[in-house]
Amino acid sequence: MTGLNLDPGCVLAEDGKIAEIAARIPEDDTMHVIDACGAWTMPGLIDAHSHLGITEERKGKEGDDGNESTQPTTPYLRAIDAINPLDISFKTAVRAGITSAMVGPGSSNVVGGLFAFMKTAGNRIDDMIVLFPAALKAALGENPKTTYGSNGNMPSTRMAIAFMLREALYEGAKYKKDKDSARQSGQAFEEQIRLEPFIPLFEGKIPLKTHAHRADDIQTAIRIAKEFNISLTLDHCTEGHFIPEQIAESGFPAIVGPSIASRNKIETQFLDFKTVGVLHKAGVKVAVTTDHPVSLIQYLPVCAGLAAREGLGIEEGLKSITINAAEICRVSDRVGTLEVGKDADIAVFDGNPMEIFTKPLYTVIDGILRYSVDESGPKS
Repeated sequence: MTGLNLDPGCVLAEDGKIAEIAARIPEDDTMHVIDACGAWTMPGLIDAHSHLGITEERKGKEGDDGNESTQPTTPYLRAIDAINPLDISFKTAVRAGITSAMVGPGSSNVVGGLFAFMKTAGNRIDDMIVLFPAALKAALGENPKTTYGSNGNMPSTRMAIAFMLREALYEGAKYKKDKDSARQSGQAFEEQIRLEPFIPLFEGKIPLKTHAHRADDIQTAIRIAKEFNISLTLDHCTEGHFIPEQIAESGFPAIVGPSIASRNKIETQFLDFKTVGVLHKAGVKVAVTTDHPVSLIQYLPVCAGLAAREGLGIEEGLKSITINAAEICRVSDRVGTLEVGKDADIAVFDGNPMEIFTKPLYTVIDGILRYSVDESGPKS
C-alpha cells in the first residue's frame, strides 16, 4: 500500500513492530519463520466503522449495548465500557485478516458517544486500544426520527435533529471556551463529564463521525461541520454518488457501506457499490465498511472487491480497507501499510483478498501469529 511491491519479499517483525522489509532477510534460530511463498503479504485489513463486540452476535437484546435510546444526546458515553472482546466476531475478524477496526455506538441518538480504534485480538479492551477517543458519533435522518419521533418525542423531524446537534455543539463549544478562559486567568473551573467529550472535537483531535445516508442529510452534516469549524467523516454516505462534487469540495472523507446489506430503509433505496468509485473519482478519500453486524465483518474484503468491480478499481479497493481507512481514522502512523516502525499487523492470503475464492492463510497482530490456516491460536 506504499507503492513498493517485492516479489519475492520478506517482512521481519520484532517486539510488535516491523523491523525490516527486504527482498531477502537472513534467517536465524531466534526467528519464527512463516513460509508465505506465492501468497499475498499485506498490511492487516481495517474496518473504519463497526459495532464489533458492542452489538454482539448471537446474544440478542442481552448482548446489544450499541444504543442508549433513552435520551437523544449522549456524548458522554464511551464505547470501551460496552465492547465485549470475547464476542465471537473478533475471532471471525482475525480469521479474515482484519487486524483493527473503529468501534462505537449505533445511530439511534443525535449524538451517541465516543468511538475507539482498536485491534481485533486480545481479551482486555485497555490492551487492544490504538486510539481513544477516536471520534464522536452523530446521526442524522431516519434512525433518530424513528427512535424518538415514533413515541411523540423530539426529534421527530430532520429539522429537530439538526437543531439538537447544533445545540449540543454550541454547548460543547461554550464549555471549551469557558474552560480555556478559566485556565488562562488562573480561575477555578468545575469540569462537567457530560461536556468533556466535546473538548477533543473542538481541539481538532477527533472528527464528528456522522451517520448520514441521504444526500440532504450528507449536506446537512457538512453545513453544520462548517458552521462549527470541526472535522467530519461521512459514514455510510449511501447517496453520495448523487453529490460527489459537493462532498469533494467539503474536503471531508467518506466511509461507505454497508453496501452488501438490504435496502430495508427508505434512505437506503439507492444503495449501490458504485458509490465508492464515483466519490473516489471526484477526489474524495474513501474507505469501505461492513457496519458490522449489519453486514458481517468477515465480508469486508468482498465489499471492497464489489466496489472495485463497480468502478473503484483494484488498487483503490485495497486501499479502501487498509491505508485509506487508517488515514481517515487518524491511525496511519501505526497501521494501514507495511513500513518499518509501524505495528506488525500483517495479513497473508493465497491471492487477492477481494476475490471470493481467496483464502486467508495467516494473521499477525502486534507481531504475534493470531491465526494460521493450519491451526489457530496465539503463538510467540
